[in-house]
Amino acid sequence: MSSKAHGSSYALQRQREIFLGKLRGQKRAIPVSFSKLREKARQKLSKEAFAYIAGSAGRESTKSSNQEAFKRWKIVPKMLRGVSSGDARVDLFGTSLPTPFLLAPIGVLEMAHKQADLAVSKAAAEEGVPFIFSSQASVSMEECSSVMGNAPRWFQLYWSTNNDLVASFVKRAETCSCSAIVLTLDTTMLGWRPRDLDLDFLPFLRGMGIAQYTSDTVFNEMMQSPPSQQQESPKPTVESLKVLYQMSKNYPGSFWKNLFSDEPRKAVQTFIETYSRPSLSWEDLSFLRSLTDLPILLKGILSPDDARKAVEADMDGIIVSNHGGRQVDGSISSVDALSTITQTIEGEIPVLMDSGIRSGSDIFKALALGADAVLLGRPYVYALAIAGEAGVREMIQNYRADFELTMRLSGLQSVGDIDRNCLQAI
Repeated sequence: MSSKAHGSSYALQRQREIFLGKLRGQKRAIPVSFSKLREKARQKLSKEAFAYIAGSAGRESTKSSNQEAFKRWKIVPKMLRGVSSGDARVDLFGTSLPTPFLLAPIGVLEMAHKQADLAVSKAAAEEGVPFIFSSQASVSMEECSSVMGNAPRWFQLYWSTNNDLVASFVKRAETCSCSAIVLTLDTTMLGWRPRDLDLDFLPFLRGMGIAQYTSDTVFNEMMQSPPSQQQESPKPTVESLKVLYQMSKNYPGSFWKNLFSDEPRKAVQTFIETYSRPSLSWEDLSFLRSLTDLPILLKGILSPDDARKAVEADMDGIIVSNHGGRQVDGSISSVDALSTITQTIEGEIPVLMDSGIRSGSDIFKALALGADAVLLGRPYVYALAIAGEAGVREMIQNYRADFELTMRLSGLQSVGDIDRNCLQAI
């Protein structure tokens, strides 16, 4: 289905394609419902991959609250509003988008599918939906950009311990035609994630999800410096040999050369030492601002006070997010935070939101609570795991159609008509 179909035809055309597909001998790539999508992906993924993608911090109460919070807001449809056409387009930072969602930055996509970020880049480009490249990508931003043409893309930055590396990432994002920088604030340390801990599994230790680093000139120079802490060599066990194999396979270049080289291990060790900066503070933002004229959005904002500070720090937008529940168990839900934050800053800068969105009605509710757009995360990763690029494309098409139908059936013709009056709290 072409992403160029819009207005009155898109949602109904997508429905017809699904209903008539089987009669025409066409097979859908993925299930439509989120629960079936998740279950089919679970069957395809390794236990480690599913734990990493589906898991969250602690008892996973934050992940649950993200979805429960949506249920506390009910849509109030209005009738006889003349909704024979509908316009789901939104404008963000001067770019017109066909639908009010983007694909969130998610690391280590090679755990879901061998084509990883490359497949997502192709799917997003075909559908005209921005893909936010992750710092923890499995494919470099340059390679992903090369298959996207003029399609929109952003870059998500984890602020490392080395400012030269930060500057290098930002410069590369500009060169790759990224149109915004998303600085993730809530992952200066990894949250306590029992699913991963019970499996003794962290993908980065196996050389996964560090393609942005190993493709960076500054990082490769850092690799040649002696490590700040000498790591004890692991004993030659079956598991350590398996890790060595994975490191050699994931590091750029010849597998056999890597197998007998120290470079893969040095890359992992350098990454672990430089990955993030817990000491990051509001004062550091001026350095990032000095590096680029691109819009900068702060991701991980949950407090109204922090939203106000973002405005005062000359940031261009915020993303209300609790990282899909992966960082702080018992955190406020993103929806509850959004409701307060948008009333606090009242449209001074764009506000996006992620965490817990599982349907078109969730997107509608987020926009009614003041979000300018939302980010989709786990749904597209599950679709990727099931059917690669084709799966991600179908997921985008389904969410776009679901949102448009929700909007029109609620009596509205365009995204600009959606406001808090469309909802009732229970």
